[in-house]
Formats: sequence, structure tokens, C-alpha cells
Amino acid sequence: MRSWKNFYRPLFLVGALAGIVLAQPQPAAPNNGQAGNSASPVATVNQAIDRIIAREHEEVATIKHYNPIIETYIQDMKPDKEMGSVPVSDHYFLGQADLTKGIVDQSMLGRDKKGGLLSDLNPLSHLGDVFSSSFVPAGFLQMIYLDTSGFDRQHYQFEYVRREFLGEVRCVVFDVTPLRKSGRGRFKGRLWAEDQNFTIVRFNGIYTPVSGINGFNLHFDSWRLNMQPGLWLPAYIFSQESNQKDFLGSHIRFRAQTRLWGYDLKNAGHESEFSELTVESPNAQDQAAQQEDRSPVEAERAWQHEAEINVLDRLQRVGLLAPVGSVDKVLETVVNNLEVTNNIDIEPEVHCRVLLTGTLESFTIGHTIVLSRGLLDVLPDEASLATMLAQELGDIMVTKPSTDQWGFNDTTNVSTIEALSHFSFRDTPEEVQLASQKALDLLKHSPYKDKLGSAGLFLKQLDAQSKALPALINPHLGNRVYLAQQLIGSAPNLEPAKLDQIAALPIGARIKLDPWDDQVDLLKAKPVPLYSAREKMPFEVTPFMPFLTRYQRTENGVSGDPTKADVATRDSSQPQQRQPQQ
Repeated sequence: MRSWKNFYRPLFLVGALAGIVLAQPQPAAPNNGQAGNSASPVATVNQAIDRIIAREHEEVATIKHYNPIIETYIQDMKPDKEMGSVPVSDHYFLGQADLTKGIVDQSMLGRDKKGGLLSDLNPLSHLGDVFSSSFVPAGFLQMIYLDTSGFDRQHYQFEYVRREFLGEVRCVVFDVTPLRKSGRGRFKGRLWAEDQNFTIVRFNGIYTPVSGINGFNLHFDSWRLNMQPGLWLPAYIFSQESNQKDFLGSHIRFRAQTRLWGYDLKNAGHESEFSELTVESPNAQDQAAQQEDRSPVEAERAWQHEAEINVLDRLQRVGLLAPVGSVDKVLETVVNNLEVTNNIDIEPEVHCRVLLTGTLESFTIGHTIVLSRGLLDVLPDEASLATMLAQELGDIMVTKPSTDQWGFNDTTNVSTIEALSHFSFRDTPEEVQLASQKALDLLKHSPYKDKLGSAGLFLKQLDAQSKALPALINPHLGNRVYLAQQLIGSAPNLEPAKLDQIAALPIGARIKLDPWDDQVDLLKAKPVPLYSAREKMPFEVTPFMPFLTRYQRTENGVSGDPTKADVATRDSSQPQQRQPQQ
């Protein structure tokens, strides 16, 4: 299986240095939604600007047709003599954008503020240290747009900088500055536009002039990905202030990551599969059964399994659960190692899925183990992963969670906005304790028994930062990471200054999420040596630096990573040979 190592992802930038201050001719007219006027060659900087302006108008119109899920995670930071800065508190928002109505972020958590008009939004409403701080999630959503109302030569000055590669995509780079008296909410900063259709794929800066009682706006770095032919959509936003002051003179220091996904939710139910069905004969049967009737025990098992499938299917349809993919196979290999070395064979077979949210949580639905993307991101090694999976495997073996209530289809038929408030898979404290005892027994007889010190170190690091990061460790569907004291007690001491002691990884260190179809994969990046302890950053927010590529279809018509095409729907009715994997 794939080695579970520390991944970092570099961004390779190449560009020729150049700079030209441009004149201000009339803007080019948009081309009614087509993917740029690619038939016309671009020979001058002015022509490039006209194309960029026209394409951005099309982008704004196109983006407004989608309703992606948007997640923002924020960490308030403070200076630290040893580590540079460390998080002291955090905030978490999850919602579904309604871009047809403007900048509207409909909360899935049921407790954060609603969005409003673009001109009225500010991501941060901060009244100083003597008051509480309040982040407005819709303020981060507005950062998917550079300027929705006046991106043209009448409002901006454009200055060509250079050509530069973002991953595999060659871009032209411009600095843009609002002209005097151009109005509120204008963007000041730098943009990168790919040099085929001149779509803006990245913009980095701030909205000006400052507005509201805060007296400042926030810096941000916004990225778009090529998700379909000619279609670039917002995917990542990083925002940061290191030493900003509000109107009371209080310092504002924070880092925030915003992710968008679920653009193709309407097809999450596999509507395309219907067209692939063929009927060979009127009397065709799907399966040849040895007996027509089921015993009461078999009927009970079938009902539980049907309920499990109902829940998994609905969570995938609303954009909270990744489709079956390659990461599931990695997790199931570890589960297989635990089962084989403990001489157990659980039926029906245990499967694994990935929850797409960034909070650290795990749970079971029938015989399916679910680990969150956020939890997988920060685990330092395979032994720590095995510990998380052993906890949920113990839950299946000891507490045998029931799925009875989800057997009726209407009980799972909810919308994306309703899902988090409707579903709950949390165990009682007694059930968690029983599962933990079983997990420790499984681990002691597993291939990971001599490496549990690293798992204990992870739990110790999580325990040390739990007071500062309550939003990160607060589950919304399942259980928080159980702090097994036996593992914590046997772990080595935390040594933050020791470079070769990696107790936990930064957020986003493991999993790559495709915002179009919600597929997840492991990041393919080489480990890099750390230069100082400040680069360890356990559980911390870091900037986004995606390796941009252009959309390509594989030979069989499946988009994205060609390995995804090899992942077939599993048939748990087929027996498989089971042996420990390395």
C-alpha cells in the first residue's frame, strides 16, 4: 500500500521578468459566455487585458449558476518567541453558497450569520480585545470574486509584470490598482490569467478602500481550478493578517482557509449510470439464488445493510461524503491488517469512507468506518491511522451500532442544508470507552504494536492544543478523537524544538479533494526537510499552493486523475482472500 508519510506540496514558478504601465483604451465586450475568444491571437499587452476583462465578466456570470459547499476554518494567532506564532483560538463555518441571490452563505451548522450584498460584507467584525470577535462567513465567500460590478479600464489600472507557471499552467501576471474615485469594494493586488483563454486563475490582494467600523479589510489569496473543459471555478482561499490593527488599536492576527466543493452535486446520485444499464432478455435475473426465502436473521441483516446504504448514499448526495475511491482502499488495507493479525473475520465486510469536512471526527454507520478529511490530513504516520481505525473497528465489534432508524427511505431524504442537524452518529461515553478498550487489544496484537509511541504522541499533541482549537476538534456528525490515556502515557515527551519529532501535521497535509465530483486522493508530493521547528506547525492553517493543471479526459471518459477510473463499486457479496498488507 501507499506509504503513509509526511507530504508537502511545492509550487514551481517560472517567469520572464517584464513590466509595462498600460494606457487606458475602451474595454472589450464580453462574448456571451463562451470560453474566451481563443481564435484571436494575442500580440500585445493591451489585447491581453481586453481578453482578461471579457473572460472575467463571463466567469462572474458562470459562477453564479453554482451552489457549492463552502467551509471556512480560522485560527486566531499570537506571537511566540520559539514558534513564531501559534493558534490561541479558532472558528469553523460550513454552509452552502446560494450565488444566484448574491453572496449568500446558508449555514449548515444553524448558528452563524447569513450573507448579504457584496458591498455590505466584511469578513471580520472585530470590536477589540474587550469585546468578542465575530467572523462573517459570507465575507470569505465574496473572495471568490475579484470584482463583480466594475472590472474594466474605467475603474482599474493594469500593469504587466511577467509570465509565470502555476503548476503546468502558464500565466500572464498583472498588478491591478483601482483608479481614483472608482468606488468602494475594488480589488487591489495581483492576478494570474492562463494564457490560452485568459481566464483569471488566481488573484491575491485586498478590497479597497477600507470600510465599516473596523477601518480595514482583509488580505486574501484566491484560486480557481479547471474542473471541466473551459470551466475554471473557485476552489481555495487563504486569508491572513499578521499585525493589523482595528479602530481601537487592538492587533488582529489570524489565518483562514476556505474550501469550496460539491459543484456537481446534481450528479452525485450517479444519474449517468442509468443510461449504461442494458436488459439482455425479459426474463433476466440479477442474481441466481439458491433459496427464495430468507430466515429472520438474514432479513434483519439485510434490513440493517439497506439502512446503512441509505445513509451513505444520502451523505454522498448532499456533498458530505466522498465517493468510493483510492483513499478508501488505503484505509481498508489497514483495517484488514488489524483483522488478520487478530485472527478475526467480520461479516459483512468492513468498509471505509471519507467525510469531506475539516473537523477531526470519526464514526461508524453499520459496518462502514468514516474518518473525516481533516483527521486524515493531520495524522503523522500509519500507526496513528491504525489507532483511529481500531477505535471504530472496536465500536463495530463491541457496541454493534444499529442503523434501524434509517431503514425507511424518507428518514434520510434531506437537503444539504438540513443534513448536519438531521443525522447523528455519536456514541455514548460508555460506548466510546468500551470501543477504546477493544481498540487497544487489537493494536497490541497488530503489526503496529511496536509503533504505538507515535500514535500516543499524536494524541498528546492533540490534548495539548485542544483548549486552543475547540472548533477543530468539535465533531458535527460523529465522535471526537478519543484520548486513550494508556497510549498517551506510553508516548515520549513532546519536544516542539526537535525537528525529527513530528507529532501531528498541518491542516491539508494529506488529502486532495476534487471540488467538482468530490473525489479524494492522497497528495502526491515529496517529503521536504524542515529547516526549523517553526515549520512543524501541528494542526495549523497554512497557505494554499495547488499545482494547477488543465482539465483532461481519460481514455474511458472519466475526468481528473486517471487512477479514479480504476476504482469500481465494491460487491461485498464476493469473497476475497484476506492477508495482511505492507
